[in-house]
Amino acid sequence: MTTKDPESEHPSVTLFRQYLRICTVQPNPDYGGAITFLEERARQLGLSCQKIEVVPGFVITVLTWPGTNPSLPSILLNSHTDVVPVFKEHWHHDPFEAFKDSEGYIYARGSQDMKSVSIQYLEAVRRLKSEGHRFPRTIHMTFVPDEEVGGHKGMELFVKRPEFQALRAGFVLDEGLANPTDAFTVFYSERSPWCCRRTLT
Repeated sequence: MTTKDPESEHPSVTLFRQYLRICTVQPNPDYGGAITFLEERARQLGLSCQKIEVVPGFVITVLTWPGTNPSLPSILLNSHTDVVPVFKEHWHHDPFEAFKDSEGYIYARGSQDMKSVSIQYLEAVRRLKSEGHRFPRTIHMTFVPDEEVGGHKGMELFVKRPEFQALRAGFVLDEGLANPTDAFTVFYSERSPWCCRRTLT
């Protein structure tokens, strides 16, 4: 991940690096540290924070910015808190230091998958609120565990619960690609099966 000005760090970059330093690596993620971090963001942004424990130790954290017309279906911005394992012998910097070099590149596990997106959601809400914007639709930000190992103790269980139904999600954004330019890469789906039948004669 890269930033443009290594000499003058934007507060959102500082926040990003703080989040990266929380070691949420599989198979033993520090989910408690991530939840504490997100609770503080909710407090600073004036958002409600709901925690839903789908199984012991696996909590869905939901930050909510109410809309002016709550009867409308909501917008749901989803991201996951866990990251894939690291092999430190292949890293030039500690993968949980969030080291930033002289060119502004940040080295950390989870920087693209997908803590950068989480911070983008939070920063977008912060800016919009600080500029006095209000929107008809309620905006929920969900931060889920267990995604990197299948989501069986995270989103898979959450979507079956009444707390998820109560969000009334009408549109959802999830994982994407970090991009150093102003372009945004959008995928309709991550994995689509292509079933083929071949007959041998």
